[in-house]
Amino acid sequence: MMAANRGRSLSRVGVHAVLAVGALVTVYPLIWLTSASLKESVDILGDSPWNLLPSPATIQNYTTGWKGVGQGVSFAQYTANSLILAALTVVGSVISCSLAAYAFGRLRFRFKSFWFALMLGSIMLPFEVVIIPQYILFNKIGWVNTYLPILAPQFFAQNAFLVFLITQFVRSIPKEIDEAAAIDGAGPIRIYWSIVLPLSVPALATAAVLAFLASWSNLIAPLIYLNDPKKYTLPLGLSSFLNESGAGNFGALMAMSAVALIIPFIVFLTCQRYILRGVAINVR
Repeated sequence: MMAANRGRSLSRVGVHAVLAVGALVTVYPLIWLTSASLKESVDILGDSPWNLLPSPATIQNYTTGWKGVGQGVSFAQYTANSLILAALTVVGSVISCSLAAYAFGRLRFRFKSFWFALMLGSIMLPFEVVIIPQYILFNKIGWVNTYLPILAPQFFAQNAFLVFLITQFVRSIPKEIDEAAAIDGAGPIRIYWSIVLPLSVPALATAAVLAFLASWSNLIAPLIYLNDPKKYTLPLGLSSFLNESGAGNFGALMAMSAVALIIPFIVFLTCQRYILRGVAINVR
């Protein structure tokens, strides 16, 4: 009996040791980023990656980075632009994707399986395939150097993965609730708004967080469509710290990269319980 208990204890110790190592490997880049943001640019490139103690520590990188890179635009402007885009992306994605998911999960229409399969197939379509046709289209209608090419698709359920995620959740809601509401005279829109939408909060929260993070870290679309520094998003603002040769102010880049992680971290912590509920229900 004692030998069995000792074996279970050793097994738990081993599992916890493996988890601790995995956690350290995951967190180490964040620790290094924070450390590098307090170093001079020369020290960042010259120090060993295992040297995490800045000597001497300085906050000059944060003040320099927050002022921008001499284009007359501060990092606060980049952050505000990204926040506006991310907020509108979340609104558009949640509304449009939940409507599409409700149609796929609840309504009956011809060729529903075909359209659902076609939507899932679009997930495998690389973004690079449609860059040139989209740019030609948006350029002809005068949308280049505006946020419309980035925002407009979000209001038409262009994120197939989010539609699939919410659809799976909607299908898990008992249909008897819909039938009871229909007997009381509720139509499809009323059922969607008063029943399906409130019950789908975990899935909607998960979709909102994923949409926010995708917009917050999106570099390719703003790089293609925006050419006015005052309209740059945060990833473009970070890339402006480096010049064409790959050199630049690495200290300010590390400092502003650390600042850029704060808002996604807060969003994730705030919505964590909804995300876990949504993932758990979809797994079941």
